[in-house]
Amino acid sequence: MAARKKKKKKEIKLARHMHKKLIVVFLLIFLLLVGLIVRLALIQRDKGEKYSKIVLTQQGYDSATIPYRRGDILDTKGTVLATSVDVYNVILDCKLILEKEEYAEPTIQALLTCFEDVTAEEVRTLLAEKPKSQYCVLRKRLPYDTIHAFEEIQEAVYEEGEKKGKKVNPNVVGVWFEKEYIRDYPYDTLACKILGFTVPGNVGNGGLEYYYNDTLNGINGRTYGYMNTDSDVERTIKEAVNGNTLVSTIDYNVQRVVEEKIAAFDAAHRDEFQTGPGSVNTAVVVMDPGSGAIYAMADSAGYSLKDPYNDEIFHKFCMDYKGYTSPEEIEALTEEGEMDLRNALWQNFCTTYTYEPGSTVKPLTVAAGLELGVITDEDRFLCDGGEMIPGMEKPIKCVNNTGHGEESLEQTIMNSCNDALMQIGEKIGIDNFAKYQSIFNIGLRTNIDLPGEARTDTLIYTPERMRQDAAALPTNSFGQNFNVTMIQVASAFSSVINGGYYYKPYLVRKIVDEKGNTVQSIEPTVLRQAVSTKTSDLVRGYLVSTVGAGTGKSAKVPGYSMGGKTGTAQKYPREDKKYLVSFIGFAPAENPRVLVYVVINEANVENQAQSSLATALYKEIMTEILPYLNIFPDEPMDQVPEAVEGQTQSSPQEEDHQGDIFE
Repeated sequence: MAARKKKKKKEIKLARHMHKKLIVVFLLIFLLLVGLIVRLALIQRDKGEKYSKIVLTQQGYDSATIPYRRGDILDTKGTVLATSVDVYNVILDCKLILEKEEYAEPTIQALLTCFEDVTAEEVRTLLAEKPKSQYCVLRKRLPYDTIHAFEEIQEAVYEEGEKKGKKVNPNVVGVWFEKEYIRDYPYDTLACKILGFTVPGNVGNGGLEYYYNDTLNGINGRTYGYMNTDSDVERTIKEAVNGNTLVSTIDYNVQRVVEEKIAAFDAAHRDEFQTGPGSVNTAVVVMDPGSGAIYAMADSAGYSLKDPYNDEIFHKFCMDYKGYTSPEEIEALTEEGEMDLRNALWQNFCTTYTYEPGSTVKPLTVAAGLELGVITDEDRFLCDGGEMIPGMEKPIKCVNNTGHGEESLEQTIMNSCNDALMQIGEKIGIDNFAKYQSIFNIGLRTNIDLPGEARTDTLIYTPERMRQDAAALPTNSFGQNFNVTMIQVASAFSSVINGGYYYKPYLVRKIVDEKGNTVQSIEPTVLRQAVSTKTSDLVRGYLVSTVGAGTGKSAKVPGYSMGGKTGTAQKYPREDKKYLVSFIGFAPAENPRVLVYVVINEANVENQAQSSLATALYKEIMTEILPYLNIFPDEPMDQVPEAVEGQTQSSPQEEDHQGDIFE
């Protein structure tokens, strides 16, 4: 039988186009894998920390937050004004304490020994009610001194013998301490309107605490654990990143002096009448006119930074400043009404309250006229007691209703002459007057590093509005019929006396990390040259004469050369005869290093229109802070100023009295 032929296996051959398809598919898969690897590498590089945090937060076993420490706020010399103090919560791990019968009683006894206010009944109740809880808060926010004794029990060891290295109390278990921080203000009320305070969650409320909230805050860390293959707990710690510290321009001693003098003024005038505080508000700004740095800032309505919701202080504020007559009336307020009043208490008068400035801004009008060339140092002005303005039925009167007579430009400032200032305002003209108000930043925010600064542009006359109101330009020229804030006036006035440069006012000069390394230095910022050096020198000279022999004589500190300007503004409604008096001055005369601006709103005296109230407070402050700031006397202590030729002496009642100019 013939052998059967074996059949050949049929070879499978792929067509050329199939080869190409396979190659394409392979390349696509390869490229996708490469892309995935690259993508994972990029994620690890750019977002690895972010996803690590997410993973850490999802760890379920023995996980706890490590709080960051909020940065401090220091004065310019390093004195701590605001800080974060570490405190500890006492946490019970009930599950661990109940794990063995011999654990409970030794642990309870250790707690009773170390914490006087803890009772055995309290602890046993917690263990009974939450037997499986690993996080049960027994006490909150205890200082380290309080928990230290318990830590010693936990850490105690035998020093000698066979049991060397073993715990003395091995059955004291399940108690641990959770660290957190609370905000503390070592000087309580000092600089409260500048600093602000924090609410739970490390959120700033007002002041630098709010403005620099993100800078002061850090990033929480985390400690977490998990069970490994050997059923042991592996622990990982992601350390917290602490917040940065602010080094402010505030000087603790200058701030203290200012607040003490305001309090003394308030007490003196309260005692005299027993009808309320020394004024509706008394406020002071102290700054370096050559840089914009603020040394101090305060008003009379202070509060406790340690206890900003203190009801006693709040009730006193409402009764002194808001017209309430009893605690019961205050307690009947709605929640919204109460919060509005608390915000008013926390508000910073120096940056948020607006008012008509009066004569303290007359130097700005004179500086604008000199800069424009419409007046010169040689000009003479005739004051006959007032100006009759076209379109008005009655004249607008001068400080001296009988007239100052013929005056030089210098004497118009020294005498605080409204008549002459109205003449200068007319020479300047509406458009140029509005232009220079903008140059001096009147009506605009200074952008000081504090929240809540008022913008007063809606309370400033535009050229269009001035053309519709015949009294606008004349009254604006001597500081009435428009509103400002204290920080606006202080900054604008500084530009007129410091050589002509407008500096942005500021409160923080440096930001440092927790190790003291500088993160950011904040240098003085010149925003513009407001006037020429020549104009600045002339106006500064006029202001020196004003303190030497003009309306500001009572502000003079013996032995020191200084200049300044008084102000008395009649408030709306005019018929009520309520006044805001002020004084803004500087020293030394030739190279001003410190400026003090005092505002007294409705002093608690029979005759409120006395700028001498403000000059007296200014003098008291300057007398103390000048030696402290190493500004030395530059004049003989017994020097008596000579009267300037043509100077019209004013009685105390006429010293800058604008009380009846609108009648």
